[in-house]
Amino acid sequence: MIYFFSDVHLGLYSRQDNLPRESLLLQFLKAIENDCETLIIVGDLFDYWFEYKYVIPKYYYRIITALKDLRLKNIKIEYLMGNHDFGHKTFFKDELDIFIHKNDIQRTFGNKKFYITHGDGKNYHDTGYKILKKILRNPFAQWLYGLLHPDIAIGLASKSSKKSRKYTAKKQWGEGDGFEDFAKLQFSQGFDYVIVGHRHKPTFKKIDNGTFVDLGSWLGENPTFAMFDGNELTLNYVKEFLSKKF
Repeated sequence: MIYFFSDVHLGLYSRQDNLPRESLLLQFLKAIENDCETLIIVGDLFDYWFEYKYVIPKYYYRIITALKDLRLKNIKIEYLMGNHDFGHKTFFKDELDIFIHKNDIQRTFGNKKFYITHGDGKNYHDTGYKILKKILRNPFAQWLYGLLHPDIAIGLASKSSKKSRKYTAKKQWGEGDGFEDFAKLQFSQGFDYVIVGHRHKPTFKKIDNGTFVDLGSWLGENPTFAMFDGNELTLNYVKEFLSKKF
């Protein structure tokens, strides 16, 4: 079984407010360990991430440990950086054996072709963000930011993330935002599925010869994820899935 999820945004709000969402994710990771071959995290697992040579954000310890446990069971994990958690360096690869992707990926599972992207920059009106993205992800800019003390840098990252959320929340997502046109282009090139995150708008829609899937987010009452059994991809509610597992 191949599992996909995105946009958990751990670290958003207070530590106390994060605990229910974190606990739900821990239950989910435990529930899939017996039948999961590959887990693909499609961006924004964390609401912010910035790592130093010897320092990472401590609040994510339980999730990091759970992901490591999956790797010890030989479950492959791939992680696409989102627009909030782009500050990855070597920790996930060196310590967890999880490969971090800076860009979109293409995969074949069974006889189906998947195009997988977090989705930031795909909106028709994302010109300003595309410029900002190049600046924020520039190695020199990240080096300069890394000169700050971790307590200061992570605090600033958290505040910046919240401002970014206000900007994103003002956008109109749905038909006409560019995502479905982007998906159509991939379908014309032979892909069966286009999987995205970012919009927080769970969607499972047949378009032309393919299926467009927005994984939704974990911020509301009904978080969603997708799974592929080798023949069919489905979009599912996390809580409903867990109720059948336990």
